[in-house]
Amino acid sequence: MSYKLLVFNAEANTMYDYAPITQKIDYTTNRNGSAGKLTFSYLQEKPINLTEGAKVQFYADGKEIFLGFVFVIEQDRWGVVSVTAYDQLRYLKANASYSFVGKKLGEIIQQIATDMQLQVGILEDTGYTIPTLTKENAECLDIVEYGLQVTQYNTGRTFVFYDDFGKLSLREAKNMMSNVLIGNGSVLTEYSYKSDIDSDTYNQVKLVRPNKETGQGDTYVFNDSATIKKWGLLQKYEKVDENLNEAQISQQGNIMMAYYNRVLKTISVDGVGGVPGLKAGTMAMFKIKDVPELSTGLFLLLDKVKHIFSDGEHTMSVEAKIINT
Repeated sequence: MSYKLLVFNAEANTMYDYAPITQKIDYTTNRNGSAGKLTFSYLQEKPINLTEGAKVQFYADGKEIFLGFVFVIEQDRWGVVSVTAYDQLRYLKANASYSFVGKKLGEIIQQIATDMQLQVGILEDTGYTIPTLTKENAECLDIVEYGLQVTQYNTGRTFVFYDDFGKLSLREAKNMMSNVLIGNGSVLTEYSYKSDIDSDTYNQVKLVRPNKETGQGDTYVFNDSATIKKWGLLQKYEKVDENLNEAQISQQGNIMMAYYNRVLKTISVDGVGGVPGLKAGTMAMFKIKDVPELSTGLFLLLDKVKHIFSDGEHTMSVEAKIINT
């Protein structure tokens, strides 16, 4: 496998390929809440013009993998330099205040990106208009994450917000299907399969709509008596937009119950053969004969993907979960 690790220094107008002197490159993406992160290290035998803010582009076998910017440079007493770069999502950690009325998530992302001077790519139409979204002094990334959550609650569809080699993008998970097979028939060394009701399972949803006339909230409860009897009461509480009518609240409550009222099933895989370009938010086929749910093959949503490029080899660690798309 061939690599290119290009670092551009705009101030000095120079470009240097660090791949020949870099022994290991790690690239990690998470589906929620953080920027894509690329780290590499090298032994500095002579000074190289590397500075904070320098643009980094990484290619594997000619495929675009990562575009970001240097945020951290460390050097130890032995001359080993470690570099951390993040993609554009890192700039969305900036705090801001917004009040959007009647906007779809793509429009909200476009406005924030424009304000933050960031580039956008594909912003798919979610088909859902968010009545109001108001946040004061909040991280821009948290604002987008909230928009993702509200959109999912009201559509039942899973959308992914990510950086696509320098362009902020929004796509539905089912439109990001990979032809990769992970499991039996591919290189698979270690895996851990887990089912739980501890982290993201609820069998009662309580939605509260502010009521200016009464000064109190109108409460709407959705539950499943069968799973409450089986698991005990697991409640999720959410405030909803005051402009939603009862039909809209009912729709949101039913969608949330369909999403949360289940056993969460996740899998972590280590040492699988690397696939250039695979990132969190993609859906990939898992087929593991010893896991009943995966014995015949099933597409799972990738929550976290870590690529390790070292000595010409490429491996991955993957965390994924079963979802209804």
